Amino acid sequence: MKNITAQEIYNETIQSLPPTEQLRLANLILNELQKNLPEIDQKDYWTEEDQADITNFSMQYTASFFPDEEND
Repeated sequence: MKNITAQEIYNETIQSLPPTEQLRLANLILNELQKNLPEIDQKDYWTEEDQADITNFSMQYTASFFPDEEND
């Protein structure tokens, strides 16, 4: 049995539905996920690891705007 992807399901089935039915399906999926997902950790502080992660990401993102300059 072939594993079918979400993109294949969308292309073959969902895309042809009217927008109201697509929205209804999205709502059903989100409601089901909400019932089955564990409670989200909503702490109001950042750990040292969180701070290091965001700092590293920010530095990498910013560096992507500035190409490496070569010394002449």
